[in-house]
Amino acid sequence: MRKTLAAMGAIVGILGIQSAAAQSPTTVQGLRWMAGCWELRAGPRVIHEQWMTPLGGLMLGMSRTVVRDTAREFEHLRIESRGAETSYIARPSRQAEAVFPAITLTDTLVIFSNPSHDFPQRIIYRARGADSLVARIEGDQNGQARGMSFPMRRVSCGALPPP
Repeated sequence: MRKTLAAMGAIVGILGIQSAAAQSPTTVQGLRWMAGCWELRAGPRVIHEQWMTPLGGLMLGMSRTVVRDTAREFEHLRIESRGAETSYIARPSRQAEAVFPAITLTDTLVIFSNPSHDFPQRIIYRARGADSLVARIEGDQNGQARGMSFPMRRVSCGALPPP
């Protein structure tokens, strides 16, 4: 039995086959850490972002920014894997859809980039423990390097936020 297991291990090693847990994440499945509901509160402004768990090579998301009692912005989002490429697709309120292919994808960080987009050119998500993440947008705008970070904490999905 030990010889059989050793032989199977050698074959797996020769063929370069690894278990899913041992592989570096390269598809939307590797972004499970983003799934859930996230919130940023800054004075009268509240930003909520929600991501469904990856399934079928797809994560669906949405974002909403409310200032006092007025929705200022919203965004329909998705992250999808097609073959070897994983992309972030955003459709902000009153704007055309934009696609940002992933250039870095680890178990705590993902960087999406589209150098030809007006602003932002990069969208970054970084896990900070189980209950917080930082979303960041950055790029060049009118010849100036710009960036904005959005530190968010995990919140209960579907629950009304406190006033």
